[in-house]
Amino acid sequence: MLFQVSPPIDRVFLELGPLTIYWYAVIIVSGVFIGLWLATRETDRLGLEKDLFTDLIMFALPIAIISARFYYVAFEWERYQGGPWWDVFAIWEGGIAIHGALIGSVITAIIFARVKRVSFWQLADIAAPSLILGQAIGRWGNFINQEAHGGVVSDAFFNNFMQYLPDFIVNQMYIDGAYYHPTFLYESVWNILIFSLLLVLRKKVNPRRGELFLTYVIGYSVGRYFIEGMRTDSLYIIGSLRTAQVISIVLVVVCIGIMIYRRKTNMANRRYSGKKI
Repeated sequence: MLFQVSPPIDRVFLELGPLTIYWYAVIIVSGVFIGLWLATRETDRLGLEKDLFTDLIMFALPIAIISARFYYVAFEWERYQGGPWWDVFAIWEGGIAIHGALIGSVITAIIFARVKRVSFWQLADIAAPSLILGQAIGRWGNFINQEAHGGVVSDAFFNNFMQYLPDFIVNQMYIDGAYYHPTFLYESVWNILIFSLLLVLRKKVNPRRGELFLTYVIGYSVGRYFIEGMRTDSLYIIGSLRTAQVISIVLVVVCIGIMIYRRKTNMANRRYSGKKI
């Protein structure tokens, strides 16, 4: 491998006296605001309450962060046993999980929908493209931190693929004297593809209510399953079982099951009401 290596990108975006702002935070917040803008546009198009998603994000975002942290700590409990109790809350030291964030967000959205007397599935469909786009953007925070990467690449892989990536990506993936798989990039690209699919489905197909969100979960889970197998920082349930892969399989099965159940129920209700199908 012959490549001129430059120093890694500085993780600090800005320092204002005692306040340090990191690129990771800037990228995550940017993803949230871009997703919120996208969801708000769709909300306006559908004639729903203008501030619906602004109100939702005020509750969902902090809960998502907390649940993402607790999810991570639960599967890494041995790491925190015996240490100071406040380490459990030390998010600034790293350690959050997207599946935990999604669980917290979905529960919050269900409660929010009941309070606002709107359809959870409609909210979920509106949010789906925003969620996957936010995840695609957020992975670049992992890139800056040189985390969530795969194993060391082979000479053949580097020469046939990696050396053709932009220099700043190749340089950032040079860690401790070796080049690593940019799995952050693989997942970001996959998420962009799912995002594009969701926009096409929403515009051209107009799927049944709830199925855009379920498609998002299935699409993301399929990509995450394969990419997770390449990562070196996976959480494990038991032995060599990677938590994210197990969760991904469960989500795919559950979402497909929900789609089938809702379609059959809908058809049965239409038959019962005497409507043609």
